[in-house]
Amino acid sequence: MTETELIRGLKNADEAAFRYLVETYKDRVYNTVISIVQNPEDAEDVTQEVFIQVYRSVGTFKGESKISTWLYRIATTRSLDLLRSRKSKKRFGFIQRLFGEGNEPVFEIPDYNHPGIALDRKENAARLFKAIRQLPENQKIAFTLHKMEDLSYHEISEVMKTTVPAVESFLHRARLNLRKMLEKDIRG
Repeated sequence: MTETELIRGLKNADEAAFRYLVETYKDRVYNTVISIVQNPEDAEDVTQEVFIQVYRSVGTFKGESKISTWLYRIATTRSLDLLRSRKSKKRFGFIQRLFGEGNEPVFEIPDYNHPGIALDRKENAARLFKAIRQLPENQKIAFTLHKMEDLSYHEISEVMKTTVPAVESFLHRARLNLRKMLEKDIRG
């Protein structure tokens, strides 16, 4: 099915077109979402929300970008919305997470499995994802889309609605920040 046929089918509420869209893009959308939210249950929920939003709003899709770009844009927006809502709900919860019952510091890394990461690399992946989570929003999105989804700078600029030089800057700063955080983490 070509992209034009897919879009036409989606706009006509064709169930086969929607099923094709989900089957074709579900893994890519999930991988993008889990890279940002870093929780499998949340990633599954957000992935479902992405496809529900596509189904409901396909009539507004103008076709100015590829459908995959539109999906990545929705996935990153939904993921960031979830993180923002989590932050606002847990303003004071961070104290409870940082300190155990005896006021001893506790540093928990969430237990998640990102597709494609071997078990023997889980600890290093956890450090990396913890550092990625601390990046400013634009750097986090650019880094995730480039390194984890293998999108080009141009594709990332379309998803983020910015320029290619801005994407290059986000990626450069993300690499510098990650290097500093990881070196600090290793030194303890």
